[in-house]
Amino acid sequence: MRLALVANSRSGSEDRVAQVRALLADAGVEVDFIAVEALCDGPEAVDPERIEREAARLREAGIARVAVAGGDGSVGSAALLAVRTGVPLAVVPAGTANDLARFLDVPLDVAEATRLAADGGARTRTIELAVAGDERPFVNAASAGLSVLAARNARPLKPRIGRLAYAVGAVRAGVTGRPLRVTVRSDGEVAFAGRAWQVVVGATGAFGGGSGTGGVDQHDERLDVAIVPAASRRALVRLGWAMRNERLVAERAVQHVRGRTIEIEGAKRFNVDGEILRVRPARFTVAGSLQVVVP
Repeated sequence: MRLALVANSRSGSEDRVAQVRALLADAGVEVDFIAVEALCDGPEAVDPERIEREAARLREAGIARVAVAGGDGSVGSAALLAVRTGVPLAVVPAGTANDLARFLDVPLDVAEATRLAADGGARTRTIELAVAGDERPFVNAASAGLSVLAARNARPLKPRIGRLAYAVGAVRAGVTGRPLRVTVRSDGEVAFAGRAWQVVVGATGAFGGGSGTGGVDQHDERLDVAIVPAASRRALVRLGWAMRNERLVAERAVQHVRGRTIEIEGAKRFNVDGEILRVRPARFTVAGSLQVVVP
């Protein structure tokens, strides 16, 4: 089998990438390495034209699978590349949260995940690939409100305490954050207008180091939106527990909306698969379906 491996080639990840490449070679897989920087100039600068050119080359080369070794922020570009190439995506989790891998029950151990990526007979599962703005692909969630503040709080803690940093960041955000005044439109119709602690636009709905919205249908070609209206901070404790158990949309206080196109007014920055970005326009759509390798 010939496989395209997408990974960060910058300092700090060379050992992990070398490990994955060696394991793939041991499994008899021919590897075509692609630096994630070749597909984009940064998290806000994904280049669909470059991805299409790379996909055309991979189709010509007979690539059977695209694998990505990295965190959730690296998956979006690789997922779009896999869709354009017309092959499944395999995920080798090498980040801090690894939310997509957890959602799909992909092994968190790099060696085990690499062996799964190299298994030509492994089964696949369908998920939705979403787009933030005009170009930024994502697979898990794009959220505004407390999740942005939580991610900022977590960032300096991740090297020391790993995935626990997301929980600490969320607690600090709940204590210090303020609600946003937003208008949420689903397929052109106003679904919510008012003050909200958080708005989460979900593809898989996974976010924040093992949390999730729950209630996501991966086959309806619609995004799932969880809106947490502003209320007492005490209520955030219960809602935080619901997110940890992937049942946020089941809470009576939370508004659950589905739509093919979601537009949000009033939010300046979004947490898009772990990257804090300005999304202009603040519009979220489904780009299509994606086959992902699973155990």
